[in-house]
Amino acid sequence: MSIYDHKLLASDITPKAVFDNRRTLIKSAAAGAFGLALAPWFSREALANGGQKLAATLNPNFAAKDDLTSYKNITTYNNFYEFGTDKADPAANAGSLQTRPWTVTIEGLVKKPVTLDIDALLKLAPMEERIYRMRCVEGWSMVIPWDGYSLSKLLNHVEPLGSAKYVEFISLADRKQMPGLRSQIIEWPYREGLRLDEAMNPLTLLTFGLYGEVLPKQNGAPVRIVVPWKYGFKSAKSIVKIRLTEEMPKTSWSQFDAREYGFYSNVNPSVNHPRWSQASERRIGDPKGMFAPKIKTEMFNGYADQVASMYAGMDLKKFY
Repeated sequence: MSIYDHKLLASDITPKAVFDNRRTLIKSAAAGAFGLALAPWFSREALANGGQKLAATLNPNFAAKDDLTSYKNITTYNNFYEFGTDKADPAANAGSLQTRPWTVTIEGLVKKPVTLDIDALLKLAPMEERIYRMRCVEGWSMVIPWDGYSLSKLLNHVEPLGSAKYVEFISLADRKQMPGLRSQIIEWPYREGLRLDEAMNPLTLLTFGLYGEVLPKQNGAPVRIVVPWKYGFKSAKSIVKIRLTEEMPKTSWSQFDAREYGFYSNVNPSVNHPRWSQASERRIGDPKGMFAPKIKTEMFNGYADQVASMYAGMDLKKFY
């Protein structure tokens, strides 16, 4: 079955008045008792981007209270090798990416395989704003207000079969749009994967925006996943296919070097990467700059209460 809706644009479902009203309500809440707890977040304003807005509602159950990383830093310091290996390359080169029309195919061990266009995906479930910590295996981190909904909403829509154990994510690979594909660092297209229970965890976010606007191209537009208890490379960008499988899928970085990049890649301060210590992290945008003290990295990036039970009894050094 296929569902296409080429008539509805994101701007149609996100009137500016709705977005502005949401911001007004948030600011009002910030003055109250609820707002006191979230004051660090409310006190920050997104930089004007001129992009399309998303009518997302803040979910306080998924709102880390850390200071937000600025929009500028989030959108100019990126790993997205399809556009180059330097941190500044994605912002410089991703303008060539065409995000409409865009479809995502969900197939494999599901009862109802489907191809959805981006507007149908935007309408599939209410849009939430969630503030997640993001930890890169390279030893740096950010705090990002993402917009999307739990990936489980989409997976439930296609009804996984009982034999499905894993979920594979495949990103766009188009040499005409992505100059980084000329390099042979990894085998294209970019592939990532999760166990089905990880994919169904409420924290795993199918993501369409950040800071209340549609995803910038350098951040994985028009749709990506965000898995906040794992290192950043597990959160596949610019997804075009999601496949449910019985066998553990091969992933791009583990194919590059399984010793350095395991399938699970949970944030774990006690298991060092061969090239980078994972005991602490550098928060991008810290006003103290290079003199800022490093932050002690937390197990599962601070999300242990929500995810640790999925790994009970596992040797997380062996199953890195």
